[in-house]
Amino acid sequence: MSRSRLLIVGCGDVGMRVVRALRGPQDRVAGPGLPGRVCAGRLRVIALTSSPQRCAPLRTAGVQPVLGDLDDASSLRRLAGLADAVLYLAPPPGSGDSDPRLRALLRALSLRAPPARFVYASTTGVYGDCRGEWVTEARAVNPGTDRARRRVDAEAQLRAWGRVAGVRVSVLRIPGIYAPDRAGGRPQDRVLRGTPSLRPEDDGVTNHIHADDLARACIAALWRGQAQRVVQVCDDSDMKTGDYYDLVADLSGLPRPARVARADAGAHFSAAQWSFLNESRRLSNARMKTELRVRLRYPTVRECLLA
Repeated sequence: MSRSRLLIVGCGDVGMRVVRALRGPQDRVAGPGLPGRVCAGRLRVIALTSSPQRCAPLRTAGVQPVLGDLDDASSLRRLAGLADAVLYLAPPPGSGDSDPRLRALLRALSLRAPPARFVYASTTGVYGDCRGEWVTEARAVNPGTDRARRRVDAEAQLRAWGRVAGVRVSVLRIPGIYAPDRAGGRPQDRVLRGTPSLRPEDDGVTNHIHADDLARACIAALWRGQAQRVVQVCDDSDMKTGDYYDLVADLSGLPRPARVARADAGAHFSAAQWSFLNESRRLSNARMKTELRVRLRYPTVRECLLA
């Protein structure tokens, strides 16, 4: 990787954290043997963007912008042969059961020699509701929403492409991303809005990963990810959703959210919120720790909230 060209597709909040981790002070990103910093002159970072206004901020961050749109397949042809590694952080479309955006990118990358490594950011929503059971990467997918079905389609087409093209594909399944400096990622804001929680007997288990730890996991996967391998990226927290927001309130000096019954959920939660609350699973991060050797900066949400 020290002489590679890395293409980031979907270089938003997490992508920029990846860039800062690569360019910043050495901090043992993910355990022994993986540098916390890669010399900017040797690792060329490229980002696909559909917005000309994003080009200047990307250049300031030391990233080479390339204009293109995942919804315009013809604009992606310039990406062929451009990078040795790809980090794909872009979401699928908002409707349908498949992901034509990823399919268009893979067609473009296949026009010339494909990249050696491809890391894809997926979601743990592909498992559907597991009723609070422990979940490893060996569990069969059982998506309960169209959003999750699009991710299942993307994972399948990417891993099949990787086997045919000889690309080392890593799929990272990610739960809720949080960070105080991330738009929409500050848990105190939900408490301040007065959003209630389900009562304990109706509540499910929630899973999290700090945005900085996710960025570190993405970097580790680029170096250490095994071919056609799925890895769950989550912290060590084991909490029900209501207990999580009670902790947020307690450590922030805020009143705890009210508790409501599952039967009354429709009056308090949007359809998107309910789709998350209606699924419960406990995620194992053993593979992340043993194979990617990621060392979490925030092992649980408590460490971040206290910091």
